[in-house]
Amino acid sequence: MHRFIVLAILFGMGLVVEDKPQVKKPDTPPNIVLIFTDDQGYQDVGVFGSPNIKTPNLDQMAAEGLQLTSYYAAQAVCSASRAGILTGCYPNRIGIHNALGPDNTHGINASETTIAEMLKEKGYATAIYGKWHLGHHKQFLPTRHGFDEWFGIPYSNDMWPKHPQQGTIFNFPDLPLYENEKVIGILEDQSQLTTQITERSVDFIKRNKDKPFFLYVPHPQPHVPLFVSEKFKGKSERGLYGDVIMEIDWSVGQIMKALKDNGLEENTLVIFTSDNGPWLSYGNHAGSALPLREGKGTAWEGGQREPCIIKYPKKLKGGKIIDVPMMAIDFLPTLAELTQAPLPEQVIDGKSVWKILTGEREEPVQEAYFFYYRVNEMFGVRYGKWKLYFPHRYRTMEGQEPGKDGQPGEYRMVDLKEIELYDLESDISEATNVAAQHPDVVAEIEKLANDMRYRLGDSLKDMKGAETREPGRLQR
Repeated sequence: MHRFIVLAILFGMGLVVEDKPQVKKPDTPPNIVLIFTDDQGYQDVGVFGSPNIKTPNLDQMAAEGLQLTSYYAAQAVCSASRAGILTGCYPNRIGIHNALGPDNTHGINASETTIAEMLKEKGYATAIYGKWHLGHHKQFLPTRHGFDEWFGIPYSNDMWPKHPQQGTIFNFPDLPLYENEKVIGILEDQSQLTTQITERSVDFIKRNKDKPFFLYVPHPQPHVPLFVSEKFKGKSERGLYGDVIMEIDWSVGQIMKALKDNGLEENTLVIFTSDNGPWLSYGNHAGSALPLREGKGTAWEGGQREPCIIKYPKKLKGGKIIDVPMMAIDFLPTLAELTQAPLPEQVIDGKSVWKILTGEREEPVQEAYFFYYRVNEMFGVRYGKWKLYFPHRYRTMEGQEPGKDGQPGEYRMVDLKEIELYDLESDISEATNVAAQHPDVVAEIEKLANDMRYRLGDSLKDMKGAETREPGRLQR
C-alpha cells in the first residue's frame, strides 16, 4: 500500500515518466540534381584524362564522390538518349529514335513515366533548365511530363537557321526560347545560354531549399554550333571547344556552391554525365573520346561510354572509381529505391545500381546491355568484360579530312561484315577482334541478343518486337 502511495505522489510531481517507444524520425528525402551535357567526349574532363581542358569543379566532384568509368548513355544520339535516361527504358521500347526536329509530329507518350513524374508523386519540386528534345508540340513539352518549370530550347541548338552549315541545308525555322509553355523569344545569339541556365538553376535551389527537389540541367552545349560567354572566351588551350567545357565546369561549380550555401550539400545526390560521344566530323569543334573508338552516332565505345561523376556525401563514400558497367536506363530505378518512390506501372529496362554505388555489389545488375542506333538496329552488346558487334554499317572519320571552325568534314561509311568481339578489360580501344578465340562467348551473347530482339525488335533482322510501345502522336 505504501509503495502505491509513493508512486502516486511521484507521478503527481512529474518525477516518474512512463516509458514510450522511440519512433525513428524518417530520413529527409534527398534532393536530386542531374546535369546532362550534349555531345561531350569521354576524355573531355580533367579526371577522365583531358590533356588540355581544365575542369577543377568536376575534378573536385570526382575526388569527393564517385567516378564511373564504364557508364553508358542509352543511345548514341540526342532524343533517344534523353528518352532512356528519363524513363528507365531502352529508347526503342518507347518509340523514340534518332534526333527529333522541328518537322516531327511525335514525342514522348503521356503514358510513359519520367523521373520528374515519379518524384512529383513523392512531393518533389521539379525543374528543367536547358534542352528538352522529346517533342516540341505542347502535349510533349516537359511541363506536361512532370516538370513544374522549364526554361530552354525544344530541340538541338543546331536546328537553327543561323547554323553555318546545317541551317542552310535543312532550312530550319527560327529556334524558340521557352519559359514553361510560352515562347519568350527567338534565339539570335546563344552565348549567354549556359549562364542563363546556371542562374535559373541556382535560383531554383534557393527557392526550394526547404523541400525536396529534382533539378534537371540538360545543357545544349558542347553540341555544335559552339557558344561561350565572354568570361570564358579564349581561356582554354583547347580552343573554343575547351572554352565551352570550362564554362560548363563553372556552371557545375555554381550549382555545387548553391547547394553548400543553402545547407543542402550533404543530402543532395548530384549526377554529371553526357547524352552521347563527340561529333567527330566537326574536328576542332568536337570533343575527344580517347582512348575509346569512334564517337557520336556509333555503338562503338566512343559513341556511348561517357564521363559520369556522382556525389552524395550523406550516403556515398567519396574518392572511389567504379568500373562496373551500368547505363542511363538504370538511373530511374536507382532513384526510385533511394527515394522509396514506386516504379512505373509499365515495364522498364533499367535496374537499380544503388548497391554498386555504395560498394555492396561488384557485379553488374544487368546480365547484358544492348546498344542500338539508327532507329531500331541492334549494333552491339556489352556482356561482362566483353563487347560484341553484329554486322552493320557505321560512319567513321578515320582517313577523312576533319571539319574545322564550325564546318563539318565528311563521314565515310563502313560495313562491318562479320561478328566482332572485344575484351574491354585488356583492349579498351577495341583494336583486336577476338571472336574466333572465344566462340562460346559469342554463342552466349547471341542467345541474349535473340531474346532481346524478340522483345524489342531489330530492324536488321526485320523484327518488330513483342514489347515495344508507341510514342505520343500529335493531337490537333
